[in-house]
This record gives sequence, structure tokens and C-alpha cells, in this order.
Amino acid sequence: MRTLALLISTTLFAPLISHAAAPTVNGTTINLQANLTPITTAANPAAIAKLPNGLKLAHPGEFTVGIAADGAAPLMVFADDNKTLVGSEPDIARLVASALGLKLRIVPTSWEDWPLGVTSGKYDAAISNVTVTKARKEKFDFATYRKDLLGFYVPTHSSITTISRAADVAGKRIIVGSGTNQEAILLAWNQENIKAGLPALTPIYMTSSAAQTLALQSRRADAWFGPNVNGAWQATQTGRTHLVGNVDGGWPQAAHIAVTLKKGNDLAPAVAAAIDGAIKDGSYQRVLNRWGEGIEAIPASEVNPAGLGD
Repeated sequence: MRTLALLISTTLFAPLISHAAAPTVNGTTINLQANLTPITTAANPAAIAKLPNGLKLAHPGEFTVGIAADGAAPLMVFADDNKTLVGSEPDIARLVASALGLKLRIVPTSWEDWPLGVTSGKYDAAISNVTVTKARKEKFDFATYRKDLLGFYVPTHSSITTISRAADVAGKRIIVGSGTNQEAILLAWNQENIKAGLPALTPIYMTSSAAQTLALQSRRADAWFGPNVNGAWQATQTGRTHLVGNVDGGWPQAAHIAVTLKKGNDLAPAVAAAIDGAIKDGSYQRVLNRWGEGIEAIPASEVNPAGLGD
């Protein structure tokens, strides 16, 4: 999950698809080479009917999607050509495009640049792990496609078995990104613990994957707290960490990841209908499952739901 102004550092993962043994994420074996095969859904008449009259696409007949190439697996990964983006975000983009009867055009961008790309019409949408917030809804429209879950990951040698509430982090040293929603949750829990007479936690701020791994394995940190999809992927790649608890990214509220669209162009209902159709025909769950994100599935897409700050 990313905050409104700051990029969460999740550069913990190798950028290229590996030919190594298939990893397992949340109980699902991920065959990276097999995951290069596109998953599509049939053109959805109900979704197409919701496309606004006079809609001007960035490229006629195409659904142009900006995806931040500075993200992390399994959300996006560069294929062996070091140019093609694959991962769960490109897969979601493909489902929406095929449901709307449009050809998909993916444009690699950066987290800093996608907002201008959407508002200027350079992209029809951004699909880049964007969390719905009150502030963002003033500038963009949204159609949700995934829950925003955070995860606590500990070293395999750790005696910690569960972290799911404030008391569980008392006195612990937790790696977390500065300026992120997960940091805000930790600090709120810390204040709760202090008021209850429990030991304070120690947040550890790191962006280097090597430093994070070393801190966990050398027992200088007790846990890492961040986007669950990234933590799950890291666990499969190293075999050195495992999940001990999930927290909603909008704690104590629900938070959702959404397709981000230009404000007021009325495209969001069509995108939501496209996602709903993919949910019903099973292609949506296939996409999430093959990237280990099945636990973040939603039952239906919502347009501009309550977000962080509402």
C-alpha cells in the first residue's frame, strides 16, 4: 500500500523472472514461466454498455494503463526481455481491457508520474497498487479490485507465532517504512500500549533489502511490517521468513486497492462492471491465485467507496 504523498519502499525483490524452482505464496505454487500466459475474460456486454458516450481514450480502441515499474513482485515483474511487465497488476489490466472489448496497452511509468498521466489523459487508468483515500477521491475516480492487507513477517527461527493487535508488538523491534500507513498503525498501537503500561516498541526504518534481511536474520529486528503481497513474495524467494499476522491496511477501517481513473469521466462504473464479470467467470480469482494474492480477493468491485481518511 502507498500513502498519498510518499512511496513505500518495497524494493525487496529481484526484478527479472527467475527460472528457479517454483515458489509457494499463501499455499499456492507459483510457476513464473507459466504465469507469462495471459488470462483474459470474454467481452462483457453489460460493462461495455456502461462506457460513457463520447469517451475519449488515450488511444482509440485501446485501454491504456500506466503501471509503476518501480514497484515490486508479485505486483509487477520484468520478463526476461527486461521490457515487458508481467505480474498481478498487468493481469488485472488485461481482464478489464478484454471485458471492455479493448486492446490493452501497458505503459511503464513511475509512482511519481502516474497521477499526472491519468489527469492529463495520457493513461486511461493507473493500476499500481493505489489505495483509495479521501484525499485521492477529490482528484480521481476508483473501481476497487483487491483488499489492502498488511502483513507481519518474522524470521523462520523466531519464537513469535502471532501479531494481530497492539499488545503483540509491545517491546518489539519492527521494520517499517517511514511515512506509510503501516507506520501510522504501529505508532497508534504503541501509544495504546504505553497508556496500558506495556513496553514501547522500536520502529526500525530501512529501505535496503539486504539491510532488512540482515537485521531479521541477525535478530536485530523482530519482524517486518508491510504490504502482505510483498512480504509473502519475499518469504517464498528466501525461505527465511513467514507470516504471523494480517492487519487491514486501513486499520481500524477497511482499505481497498483500486483502478484509478480520471475524475468525472464516468469510466469507473464500466471498469467496475468489467471486474465484476471477471469475478463471476472465475478469471479474476485465477489471476490472484497465480500470484499468491487469493486472500485479498473481493466479492464485488465498488466505485469510489469509503477510503482512508473518510
